[in-house]
Amino acid sequence: MEVLFTVLLILSSLVLIASILLQSGKSAGLSGAIGGGAEQLWGKNKARDYDAKFDKITKVSAVVFMLSALLMAYIQ
Repeated sequence: MEVLFTVLLILSSLVLIASILLQSGKSAGLSGAIGGGAEQLWGKNKARDYDAKFDKITKVSAVVFMLSALLMAYIQ
């Protein structure tokens, strides 16, 4: 049981790190002004869809991470 929660903790932490790093910032700043053509090419809705998916993945992996960490502390 301890091995299962350890693997779950490691996987959820890796997914959490990746999903946070892949999210775009809320304010694009100068890079958003320079790369504005990409927004027209890909469309605003596609960027929002990706941000929404990463947001949901981040929330789920954070909950899984916290629960598995609490269960690991309880087991030990």
